Amino acid sequence: MLLAADVGNTQTLIGLFGDDGMPGPTGSDPARSRCEEGLLDHWRIHTNGRRTSDEYALQIQEFLGFHGFSFDDDIDGIAIASVVPSVTAALRDMTVKYFGFKPVVIEAGVKTGMPILTENPREVGADRIANAVGAADIYGGPIVVIDFGTATTYDAVSAKGEYLGGVIAPGMEISLDALYTRAAALRRVELVEPRSVIGRTTVESIQAGALFGFAGQVDGICRRMTEELGDLTVVATGGLAEWVAPHTTSIEHIEPWLTLHGLRLVFARNS
Repeated sequence: MLLAADVGNTQTLIGLFGDDGMPGPTGSDPARSRCEEGLLDHWRIHTNGRRTSDEYALQIQEFLGFHGFSFDDDIDGIAIASVVPSVTAALRDMTVKYFGFKPVVIEAGVKTGMPILTENPREVGADRIANAVGAADIYGGPIVVIDFGTATTYDAVSAKGEYLGGVIAPGMEISLDALYTRAAALRRVELVEPRSVIGRTTVESIQAGALFGFAGQVDGICRRMTEELGDLTVVATGGLAEWVAPHTTSIEHIEPWLTLHGLRLVFARNS
């Protein structure tokens, strides 16, 4: 079985894939099922840069035990995409210490199957590469992947399957935190859809600004990308994708497990 870990600045998503869960040829299954094919379970934990390799091993052992899987016998591969160096090191050490093999980490020298055409490929976040690889496998190119995480990222892939670059914007939760900390009269709000774009309370006004403001950002950036790349497919992932996507005209597909799917593909290309 394969453990795939997507380590973000705020949260870490861990997926467990079965041995028969490798994706088939592009287009052989509905797009949504391709990301979920072979995905036995998934867990989301808070990213903690101070957690040790032993603590990660204990946590993963407990997750696996919930479903009767053996920590020692069932895991034969680990793939990691991380933007937090201390967590990357801890997971790398955990893999060697407890499993006896090296993990596949998306970093310089790893085969992704996708040319990175930015001026400095080493600067591109591992999660963005995994997203691009996964999306290109399912939909082909040209394509834009929007990841609603700590930051909202837009990654463009050409018709030839090349990673071209993208856009990085402050994430929705970061923006709301800044609003809360810098405006004395405003408070934290729950991210739910308001009754209308014209808020009749302060809470609804903030919710409308967040939801429709970010939806407008998505459509504006995607329109400009379309002007450069021509007709393209837009795919969204990340925790808030399902909240924002229905209010945009650009997002065509939502793939919650897209990063894990990309990690699985990169692992296969390096095994």
